[in-house]
Amino acid sequence: MKTVLVAAVALIDKDGRVLLAQRPEGKSMAGLWEFPGGKIETGETPEQALVRELEEELGINTWESCLAPLTFASHKYEDFHLLMPLFACRKWQGIPTGVEGQQLAWVRVNQLRDYPMPAADVPLIPVLRDWL
Repeated sequence: MKTVLVAAVALIDKDGRVLLAQRPEGKSMAGLWEFPGGKIETGETPEQALVRELEEELGINTWESCLAPLTFASHKYEDFHLLMPLFACRKWQGIPTGVEGQQLAWVRVNQLRDYPMPAADVPLIPVLRDWL
C-alpha cells in the first residue's frame, strides 16, 4: 500500500479560531472540511511544503520559523495510507482567501466537530482543543 505524505496547518487567529477549508468539487472527499495544506513534494520538508501550499491555496505568506509541530495523523484509507504532520501557525502575512475556489471558515475549537472532516483529520481535533 502506498504511503502519501501530506503536511497540514492549524492557522490560529488572534481570537483563537482555527481556519478550515472545504475540499472543492472534483477532488476526492469533496465537501469535507480540512486543515489547509497539501502533499509534500520530493525534496521538500513538511515546513517548505506548507509555506508553498499556503501561498498557492490561501494567498498568504508565512515562514518555516512560524510553523510549530503539534501532532500527526496516521490513517489507512482504502487505497493508500496517509501520514500527515499537523503544525500550528499564528503568524502570516495577508488575508486567507480561497484562491482555488474553496470555502473557508474560521471556527472555534469547540465547534470543529460540527464540520464534517476526512477520517484522518478527526483525531487531530482533541489534541488541538487541549493545546488551545
